[in-house]
Amino acid sequence: MFPGEVVAVGGHESDGGRALRGLLDPRVPCVPGGRELFRRVSSARARGEPVCVVPMTLGRDPDLVADAARTLLALSPADRAGTVLAEPFGTADHLVGWLRAAAARVAGGKALLVTAPSGDPFADADLFRIARLVRQYGRHRTVEVALIGGDPDPAEGVRRCRALGERHVVLLPAAWVTPEIPDPAHCEQGGPLLPAPAVAGVLDDRVRAAWDRHDALGDDGLSRGLSAAHGHGLAHSHGPGGHDHDHGPAHPDGPHGTHTHAHDPHRPDGEVTSPQGHRAPDGLPHTHHRADAPALRGAVPHVLPSHRSLR
Repeated sequence: MFPGEVVAVGGHESDGGRALRGLLDPRVPCVPGGRELFRRVSSARARGEPVCVVPMTLGRDPDLVADAARTLLALSPADRAGTVLAEPFGTADHLVGWLRAAAARVAGGKALLVTAPSGDPFADADLFRIARLVRQYGRHRTVEVALIGGDPDPAEGVRRCRALGERHVVLLPAAWVTPEIPDPAHCEQGGPLLPAPAVAGVLDDRVRAAWDRHDALGDDGLSRGLSAAHGHGLAHSHGPGGHDHDHGPAHPDGPHGTHTHAHDPHRPDGEVTSPQGHRAPDGLPHTHHRADAPALRGAVPHVLPSHRSLR
């Protein structure tokens, strides 16, 4: 059981949180960022409730985390004293693992079309990288990408799969949003990415870790949250009082300023480990720059605990 209120904040991956409403515990409100997040947290704090905010990104929207941190910084000192920002629900490495697990449930003779709402050019480009990893260590010959509201869209994605000789296509969501079926005769839904009990388990883990850090270290997560989008895109903010500048298309270690770890094709759960094989103590993949830093883990078993009530 957790103190106070848990608030989920959604971005373009969840249509501002709307796509999450059937997956979250009814006691967990899901709001878009900005004013609605500020009002929800302020209201809970006015009732004397501590609040934990969880950015519901699956790893393709680091700006959601930074924006949530900036919103919480605008709270009064008294309200901030009882508010924590959790680590994001997932990272790109988690997403690869979850997609690999979902792909494993699809017959090998079908094509996979990985779908997600279009974001910025860097988030969209990263989706192609993620899909390539799903194909590399899976059993499906064809794994294509479609961007909801972008190019190629799901209808074009299905046409591409059909042009490659595939008879049937499964739309595999890499987001909370699932697209309309563009061609019912030749394709079907493969989502949602995670069932409600798995979502509840991951959410519980993020909230527990946030309060543990707060209680042990006095860390409210805001400083870490502000840096979440550092290195994402051509220009970015360093938060209040910071400076904006151009880093070029990407830092040397990758589009998010980190380096990547190869997925072990012999691990059926999609786990990602470092050469040393270490696991981050909280089960989260840590963002880092050093080659000898702790490992990234996209462990699928980690997201399947039994549902625990949130409070």
